[in-house]
Amino acid sequence: METLHIIGGGMAGSEAAWQAAAMGVPVVLHEMRPGVGTFAHQTGNFAEMVCSNSFRSDDDERNAVGLLHWEMRAANGLIMQMADRHQLPAGGALAVDREAFSEAVTAALRSHPLISFADGEITDLPTDGHWIIATGPLTSGALAESIRAVTGAESLAFFDAIAPIVYADSIDETVAWRQSRYDKGETEEEQKAYLNCPMTRDQYEAFIDALLAAEKTAFHEGETAGYFDGCLPIEVMAERGRETLRFGPMKPIGLTNAHQPDVKPYAVVQLRRDNALGTLYNIVGFQTKMKYGAQTAVFRMIPGLENASFARLGGIHRNTFLNSPTLLDDRMRLRARPNLRFAGQITGVEGYVESAAMGLLAGRMAAAEILGRDLPPPGPDTAMGSLVHHITGGAEAKTFQPMNVNFGLFPPIEARGGRRGRKDRYKAYTDRAKETFSQWLAGQG
Repeated sequence: METLHIIGGGMAGSEAAWQAAAMGVPVVLHEMRPGVGTFAHQTGNFAEMVCSNSFRSDDDERNAVGLLHWEMRAANGLIMQMADRHQLPAGGALAVDREAFSEAVTAALRSHPLISFADGEITDLPTDGHWIIATGPLTSGALAESIRAVTGAESLAFFDAIAPIVYADSIDETVAWRQSRYDKGETEEEQKAYLNCPMTRDQYEAFIDALLAAEKTAFHEGETAGYFDGCLPIEVMAERGRETLRFGPMKPIGLTNAHQPDVKPYAVVQLRRDNALGTLYNIVGFQTKMKYGAQTAVFRMIPGLENASFARLGGIHRNTFLNSPTLLDDRMRLRARPNLRFAGQITGVEGYVESAAMGLLAGRMAAAEILGRDLPPPGPDTAMGSLVHHITGGAEAKTFQPMNVNFGLFPPIEARGGRRGRKDRYKAYTDRAKETFSQWLAGQG
C-alpha cells in the first residue's frame, strides 16, 4: 500500500495523521521542530498551542464552533479526544491545559503502529507521492517560496497575535474577583473560571492613553498590517476609537464586582485559567505588538495586576495562507498538482478547531484515495462542510480572508420571532447538520 506523507505536526497535521492511520493507511509525519524552531513554539511536541488555550464555545446546539466540536467527536477526532481529557473550567467554553494536551497528542501519535516520523525541514513541494501540507501559519520561508513558485500566485499574509500570561499568585484577589460572564457554566468551578479586574472611567482613560503612547515593535520589511479582525492587537483596537476596547475584550456586561457589588465597573479586564494547576492565567483578548518593556508597564496599570509577574509577554507574527478558492479543489487538492493536499490554517481557516477539522477531512480524503475510493466532503449544511466549501469556492477570491466557522457560512434556515427566533434557528442549523454529518460518516462504512 502507498504511504501518505504529512508535512507539519500542528493541529491539522496531527489530526490528518490520526484519521488516515485509523483507516489503515501508513503515514509518515514530517516535523521540522525542534531541530528548526519558530519564535512562537517552545517544544517539539505535536499540536502545540501557541496563542490561546481555548477551543471556544462547546455549545453544540446553538453555536457553530460547538457544532464543529460535535462533528469532530463523532468522527473520533484525536484533537477533541485529548482536549476533553485535559479540559479546564472555562464557563461555556472548552479550554485545555496546553502542555498536558500537546504531550497527550504526541504520545498517541507516537504509539500508533501505522505512523512513523521524519525529522527535519522540507524546503520544496514534493513532485510525486501522496502528500498533505499542513505547515500552518508559520510555514518556513523556503517552503513558502516553493508554494508560491508552484501556484503562480502570491500567498497572502495576516498577523496573528499572542496574549500575555500572568502567574496566578501575582494577581491581587482583593481587587480581582472570580466570575464567568453571566455566571455561565453548570458547576461553581466553571461559573468562576475567570479572574476579573475592574476599572473606573479615569483608570480606563489613563490605560488607553498609555496604550496609544506605548512603543510598538516595528514591522519587518515587506510586511503590511493586514490583521485578521478576530485577533486584533489591543493597540490597533484602541486606535479605532477610545471606546472600542470597552465594547470588546474589556466590556463590563454580565459581571458584578464581588468586592463592591453596588459599584458598576466602567471596564473589566478578564483573565482565563491557562493550565490545570491554576498557576497561570492569560489576559483575554490582549494580543499586542507593544515592546516587552512597554507591555509590563502598561499591563501593571490594570487594577489587580500592579505587581503582576509574567510567564510570557505578548507577541505578534506573520501568518501565511493560500488564496484557496483559486488554488484548491473541493477535495482540498492543489489544482496544479493533485497529489498535494493542503490542510489547516494555511488554507485560510482561522482557529485551532477549524484547523484540526480541515486536517481531519484532508486525512480521510487522502486515505480514501490511496484505498481506491473517492470521498466527497460532507454537505455544506454541516460545520466541516461549510468551511471546506467556503475555502474551496464559496468565498470571493478577490477578498478572501481567514475565516472562523459561523452560521453565516451555512445554507440559510428561515426563522421567525426576533431574537428568540434566532435561537431556534441556530438549533435548527445544528439539528440539520448532525443528521447530514452522521449520514456522511455512515456512508464511509
